[in-house]
Amino acid sequence: MSTRTIDVFNGDADGLCALHQLRLAEPVDSELVTGPKRDISLLKRVTAGAGDRVTVLDVALSKNRDALDRLLAAGAEVRYFDHHQPGDIPVHPRFEAHIDTDAAVCTSLLVNHHLEGRHLPWAVAAAFGDNLAESARTAAAPLALSEAQLAELQSLGECLNYNGYGETLDDLFYDPAELYRQLRPFPDPFAFIADSPAYRTLKAGYQADMARAVAMPATERRASGRVFVLPAEKWARRISGVFGNQLAVESPRQAHAVLTAKSGGGYVVSVRAPLATRSGADVLCSQFETGGGRKGAAGINHLPDAELDRFVAAFYQTFA
Repeated sequence: MSTRTIDVFNGDADGLCALHQLRLAEPVDSELVTGPKRDISLLKRVTAGAGDRVTVLDVALSKNRDALDRLLAAGAEVRYFDHHQPGDIPVHPRFEAHIDTDAAVCTSLLVNHHLEGRHLPWAVAAAFGDNLAESARTAAAPLALSEAQLAELQSLGECLNYNGYGETLDDLFYDPAELYRQLRPFPDPFAFIADSPAYRTLKAGYQADMARAVAMPATERRASGRVFVLPAEKWARRISGVFGNQLAVESPRQAHAVLTAKSGGGYVVSVRAPLATRSGADVLCSQFETGGGRKGAAGINHLPDAELDRFVAAFYQTFA
């Protein structure tokens, strides 16, 4: 029986660039398992057994622990790169963990460390996309890039990240598996920027959707933070996370919440802790049933209408 290689990755910039670095260094035709950024219970979709090798990138272990245990019990080898709160990390002879929850780290930077910097420019783009501009610039130092080149990598990271947001694949410009296939022929991110029609499509969409978002007024504004509510429309679902990142950069001492209305009622929530502290977002969102994330950035997949007032109160209590 032939062995299989299965790559499981978050559909945002960090997951895409982590996988791209890894497969540039270790080329293999793998089965791809991914989805919109918030589709994080990805290991449930994987069936693997003895001899199969599963690599997981930028997907919270805590949300996939039962599926991970099942795969290990079935004989699969699992390698895990992530920066979200993992819960209890298993100790198993076929489990290899590269997990670091430091607020200045993203999964692509962990993969870059593992690969000893072999494809560093892609890790820099991912860090920019994950709103870790300081980490991106620090990591980029050995590349001696110009400000214009750093700006190009920042735009690339933001556009790749933007494509990951949406309630379903139908909201996205590209299925993340297809976007990875578009990246795959390009060892050099600057060549992708120059030559890829996908990048031009994402950049145009990003600019159009962001223009609509920045025209929306805050629904709640206090010294400690701002709350924005976006309508139940495709453009709003696509821009929600990167809009939160932009708000955080504009006002680094404030926390921000972007609530996007869902067509069937309730909201999808993106929370950004103040960039000055990068803490509290995971604590806030984990108080709600479908919430989770990391210290600097977290979210809630479904906030019922009846919970809105409780969320706003908890937001200002957390970041007071």
